[in-house]
Amino acid sequence: MLIDKRVVLGVCGGIAAYKVADLASKLTQAGALVDVVMTSGAQRFVTPLTFQAITKRSVRTDIYADWLGEDTGHVGLAHNADLMVVAPATANTIARLALGLSDDLLCAIYLSTRAPVLIVPAMESGMFLHPATQEHLETLRRRGASIMQPGEGHLA
Repeated sequence: MLIDKRVVLGVCGGIAAYKVADLASKLTQAGALVDVVMTSGAQRFVTPLTFQAITKRSVRTDIYADWLGEDTGHVGLAHNADLMVVAPATANTIARLALGLSDDLLCAIYLSTRAPVLIVPAMESGMFLHPATQEHLETLRRRGASIMQPGEGHLA
């Protein structure tokens, strides 16, 4: 089902970023071509090298990187994606996606893609339940994104 499917995996700067390495591994084992895009915050929790070793593909971190070939910049990643997953989706990134900001690679890809988008929120419960976060999630849902409900338990 995932063989040769292109998955853009957006990793944000929350403690749950370490769990996304396992997701990248499972997607890769299922045959997907996983293009990991890390925010600057994500790189404080997990290094790009971790995801590069797991996916055997370059990890993208910079909207201004000089890329050559068919995957030039955010447009190539966005247009070639079969699925976009944002995990862990922090309150900050959820807000930026809902507001249509495009000052980093992850948000630029989100605005350009026509692929299905899955948002996987992961944050402290007060942040998740805050009316601003809930409104941003509802905005993303109305625009077609699927929102996974977070689990409960120990944060890290």
